[in-house]
Amino acid sequence: MNFQQFINILWSRKSVALSVLMVTVITTLVLSLLLPKQYLATTSIVVDQRSVDPVTGLTLPVQLMPGYIATQVDVISSHNVARKVVEKLKLSEDPQIQEDFAKAKSTGNINDWIADLLLKKNLDIRPSRESNQIQIDATSIDPQSAANIANAFAEAYIQTSIELQSQPAKLTADWFDSQMATLREHLEHAQSVLSTYQQQHGIVATDNRLDLESSRLSELSRQLLESQVQTSELQSRKDLLTTTIKQGGSSEALQEVLNNPLIQALKSELARAEASFAELSKRVDINHPQYKQAKAEVNSLRQKTQSEIKMVLSSITSGLASSNQRDRIVANALAEQKAKVLHLKKQHDEIAVYNREVENAQRAYDAAMQRAVQTRMESEISQTNIAVLNPALAPQKHAKPKVLLNMILSIFLGGMLGVGAALLTEIMDRRVRSAFDISELLAIPVFAIVSTSASKSPRMPHLFNRDNTK
Repeated sequence: MNFQQFINILWSRKSVALSVLMVTVITTLVLSLLLPKQYLATTSIVVDQRSVDPVTGLTLPVQLMPGYIATQVDVISSHNVARKVVEKLKLSEDPQIQEDFAKAKSTGNINDWIADLLLKKNLDIRPSRESNQIQIDATSIDPQSAANIANAFAEAYIQTSIELQSQPAKLTADWFDSQMATLREHLEHAQSVLSTYQQQHGIVATDNRLDLESSRLSELSRQLLESQVQTSELQSRKDLLTTTIKQGGSSEALQEVLNNPLIQALKSELARAEASFAELSKRVDINHPQYKQAKAEVNSLRQKTQSEIKMVLSSITSGLASSNQRDRIVANALAEQKAKVLHLKKQHDEIAVYNREVENAQRAYDAAMQRAVQTRMESEISQTNIAVLNPALAPQKHAKPKVLLNMILSIFLGGMLGVGAALLTEIMDRRVRSAFDISELLAIPVFAIVSTSASKSPRMPHLFNRDNTK
């Protein structure tokens, strides 16, 4: 079929095509006028992506916009949100809806049935492609009902969003509350063990006591060292005295004797007395009273000098004994102090272990307490990052049916149906309408075409055969 045949068929079957077109347009018009009017109400909400937690003040990672908005759309179109709308608007109390539910013979709950019906027929969600705005469209035969449904979906969505944030936090807070008792028992047990140990050993301030005893230990060590040095010096002097006596030397050459002022004074007096006695012995006889008196004085001074020298030498021996005894006393005291310090260090280490246990238990308890308070605040938070930008208002004009649009579509569809009907009628009752039809359908060669205009002309018609030969 070529284009000329198509035009011929349409022109010949124009009555059929026009009839189908008129029926389609009239039917569409009647249906558009008879269908109940539906009103569309739109609520605009804005989903703000917070970057700071309102409870902790910490910076939160920004969610990816497409996935986050898609999740919010799924939440809005969820059965949970729709059921909240049904309960808020009390749609189950509407007699007409109750009658429709009875006709549907549903075995479920009427609220669930209405919620599913709202999601299928009355709700349309349109997220913005370039922003975080979401539009909720609700349709109804009543304009105020449409606005109420759209606003109710926005409020139910905000409430559900708050519940999705608070419910996990509430479960976490309950778990922390159950753990707080155990952590408190651990802390109290650690504190009790530490207090009992301190009471048993009479420890008040371990660090101060250990420092004091360590200072005493250092002082005793210094005293022992000084005493041992002094003992060594006295022992050296005694050894020198013993060696001098054994070799027949004089003890008067010892440093202690030379440095003794009393002995030196006695030696000076003895020297003067001996000098006087020598001069007197030249002048008088040995039986002379002055001679005897001078000799007695020299002997007396010599005895006193020797007595003082012996006392100095004996003092070295007694000093050495005293020094040895003092060494033993200081050494014993040092050993006792060392044992005491070691015992205190052992107590200090045990106290440190108990203190660390108390600190760890306290740190765990404080961290759990802080987290419990934080999660409890999060579970009771009533704020959300969702806000209603434009609440729905009762529309003044109906949105459906759109008569003009329906008529335009009916004209297009009727035209297509009319063309189809004309072609179908032509197929069922095929007619010869051109030379091409004769040659194609009847397989007869066409030699000439005579038209009405050609028959009135004095000229001869053109003759053609199938092979375009004259």
